[in-house]
Amino acid sequence: MERTSALRAVRLLHTVVWAGFASCVVVIPFLAWARQFRPAVIASAAVMVEVGILAWNGWRCPLTPIAARYTEDRRPNFDIYLPEWLARYNKEIFGSLYVGGLATLLGRWMGWF
Repeated sequence: MERTSALRAVRLLHTVVWAGFASCVVVIPFLAWARQFRPAVIASAAVMVEVGILAWNGWRCPLTPIAARYTEDRRPNFDIYLPEWLARYNKEIFGSLYVGGLATLLGRWMGWF
């Protein structure tokens, strides 16, 4: 496979996986607010698996070193089809949303609000 095609394939896969986990993060507080606890817990667990994988890999996606084989570019979005600002602050943005979603889930589950 040509380097450009390989990089495109890795970037596409990375983007699809990211979109799945980002969707889980975003939907958690909405599911919690609707008292749909089982799907909210499933989405939370899926994200926790992702967090575990990232932690195991030094807080980098395991696809990043694969993409790095095919380019010298090291901008924050060299390995994913996201705007550079979002790729740069991805963990901060979605980490905060995840914690907020978990807080909402816990609060609704415990009947605090």
